[in-house]
Amino acid sequence: MSKPRVLITGGAGFLGSHLCDRFLADGYEVICMDNLITGDLRNVEHLFADADFHFHHQDVTEFIHISGRLDVVMHFASPASPIDYLELPIQTLKVGSLGTHKALGLAHAKGARFFLASTSECYGDPLVHPQREDYWGNVNPVGPRGVYDEAKRFAEAMTMAYHRYHGVDTRIVRIFNTYGPRMRLNDGRALPAFMSQALRGDDLTVFGDGSQTRSFCYVDDLVEGIWRLLHSDEVMPTNVGNPNEMTILQFAEKVLALTGSKSKIDFRPLPQDDPKVRQPDITKARKLLGWEPKVPLEEGLRRTLEYFRERMGAVAVAR
Repeated sequence: MSKPRVLITGGAGFLGSHLCDRFLADGYEVICMDNLITGDLRNVEHLFADADFHFHHQDVTEFIHISGRLDVVMHFASPASPIDYLELPIQTLKVGSLGTHKALGLAHAKGARFFLASTSECYGDPLVHPQREDYWGNVNPVGPRGVYDEAKRFAEAMTMAYHRYHGVDTRIVRIFNTYGPRMRLNDGRALPAFMSQALRGDDLTVFGDGSQTRSFCYVDDLVEGIWRLLHSDEVMPTNVGNPNEMTILQFAEKVLALTGSKSKIDFRPLPQDDPKVRQPDITKARKLLGWEPKVPLEEGLRRTLEYFRERMGAVAVAR
């Protein structure tokens, strides 16, 4: 019997590459599609020798052709950090709208299950805390972050339209802050910024007074939650993230302690529409999927630090 086949858009990105690993380990043939504007071939080069892994260099906002059977479409293509979607606003909007439309059209044509990577940014700067799936959010549609927030909200609406109108078998995950190996050094999110700055001996940039909160989920835990949701029967959006909340200042201090860096904290003005709080209510994931994060923050940070030291060493050698 032939192996099941999955297409992973954004497959050379941070999350997409870990999903490529997981699907291959579970006996799938994996088609990884990425235009590499934020993805990196180094994230998947260890898979090139695997006969069940195929890389397609393509923009998913263009027509997608995959020959043969396709069982699952995992739509993870999108710029996903504030730096990315401020520098690539049009591309961010296009991949959330046109890219989602193309990926859904392919899933419909192939009779494949469609899985959308949505985001906690759908909740915007929330007025409800922690955030549950039935909260509709507080998003500024014309602010600088709106290109990402509204692209993902549109993607969710498009996914549900294909489910209701065309009968496509769909799943939607709302991903909260996630970290781990293969994050880009210049990603712009809190952990890569803090870790890179600490290792270079630069001051750590904290926006505002650092009292805004986030919760951080290790990538292996996230992938497990995604895997369970994919194989569930739940159609409506489901939060997957770590509910252990902390301030950004506390997080910066943890990175300093872990790295042993002598860097100081450099406080900068808070960016427009930066969420004051971010914490998932994962009651649904616990009940529905039997899932909750397992990797302690200290352990996850140690694993991530090893990767950052290795990557920064490679960059230094290359220079």
